[in-house]
Amino acid sequence: MAYNQLRNEAFSQLVLASSSPRRKELVASLDLSLPVYILSTDTDETIEAGWSPAQAVETLSLRKAKAAIPMLQQKQQVPTSLIIGADTIVVLDGEVLGKPADEEEAMSMLRRLQGRTHEVFTGVALVVSSTSEAVVAHRMTKVTMKSLTEDQIKRYVATGEPLDKAGSYGIQGLGATMVDHIDGCYFNVVGLPLSLLSDMLASFDIAVI
Repeated sequence: MAYNQLRNEAFSQLVLASSSPRRKELVASLDLSLPVYILSTDTDETIEAGWSPAQAVETLSLRKAKAAIPMLQQKQQVPTSLIIGADTIVVLDGEVLGKPADEEEAMSMLRRLQGRTHEVFTGVALVVSSTSEAVVAHRMTKVTMKSLTEDQIKRYVATGEPLDKAGSYGIQGLGATMVDHIDGCYFNVVGLPLSLLSDMLASFDIAVI
C-alpha cells in the first residue's frame, strides 16, 4: 500500500513489537510526542525456501507487528495503537545467516564474513491495531568486514556479544571494530532504519521533525 493512500488515525500510543533493547533505544531517540509501549511478540520466524531477503524481512516484520494485536486486546490496551514490527537478517552469497546456536556456530559465521562484503536487510511494518491496516518496507546495507585472525574471532565470541545477533556480530558494540566500512544506513545494521521509519510514521501524520 502506498504511503499516501493510508487513512489517518488518532493514535494514543506507539507499540514496539520487539524485545530488542537496541530497537527500544532507537525508537526512544526519536523523542516522539506519543508514548511508546514495549511488547515482545513470540512469532514463527521460519523463512520459507524461495523467499528473497526483502520478502523474508517484510513478511516477518509484518508477522511480528500483527501478533501484537491480540496481545494488546488481552492486556486491555483498547486505545488505537500504531504497532511497529521489525526484522533483520544478514545475507552472504545468497544465504541467510541468523542468530548462532552456540559459540562454535558464531565462530564459523565470523570466519565466513571476515574480509568480505555481506548484506544486511531490515524490514519494518507499521500496523493500525484497530483495523490491521498495514504498510511494510525494507532497507538494505552492505557491510565490509576486516580480515580477522582466528584469535580475534575467538576473543570476540568469548565476550558473548555475538550470541544473540544475526550474523554473529553487533555493529553498535565491539563488533564495530571488525567492520571496515558500510554502504548504506548504519541504523539499518543496528536493527531499525530510522530514516525509513520516520518516512513511514509521516504517512500516519506522526512527524519526527
